[in-house]
Amino acid sequence: MTDTFDPISLGRRALFRTGGMAAAGLGLASLGAPLMAAPKHTMHKKSSAMEGDIGVLQGALALEHEGIAAYRIAGGSGLLSKGVLDVALVFLGHHQGHRDSLAKLISEAGGKPVEPKSDAEYIKALNIASLKSEGDVVKFAAGLEQGAANAYVGQVAALQDHQLAHLFAQLGTDEAVHWAILNNAAGGSIAKAPYLFG
Repeated sequence: MTDTFDPISLGRRALFRTGGMAAAGLGLASLGAPLMAAPKHTMHKKSSAMEGDIGVLQGALALEHEGIAAYRIAGGSGLLSKGVLDVALVFLGHHQGHRDSLAKLISEAGGKPVEPKSDAEYIKALNIASLKSEGDVVKFAAGLEQGAANAYVGQVAALQDHQLAHLFAQLGTDEAVHWAILNNAAGGSIAKAPYLFG
């Protein structure tokens, strides 16, 4: 939770807060196996509560697309040593599992999952071209994961379906684990106050 990571994490948190996440998600276009077996949900009937939940899911899916693109693009940059690239690929797989779970829930609820942006759009929006070293990539990824963990924690209360809230708790936990590993690798500090996320 150092100042180094704040701009990125604030951007992701802001996306979750804007106009219900449906608008954010539609405007845009952490482990895989356990999430593919995510808790069964009760989003079968059309209702305003369900539509609100779909909006939250759409925003989460948009952020997972962002995370996938960031890991894929940064991972292909040639800046990462084999060990760091191996970890990045594991985290990429987690985000792909998150994406698949969220897209499936949105489709089953009658929604059309938001599509990812182009790589060029992500490179510009996330300022990926400014990354010049492995250390830059690790700090960048830590900031994205911190922001994602905060965003998921912040959205649990917005969900009407308690089983979806459970899923968001799982997603946020994955992101927090990713952040802790990356923050440690980057030599970042950990806040002394409790409640690191949310």
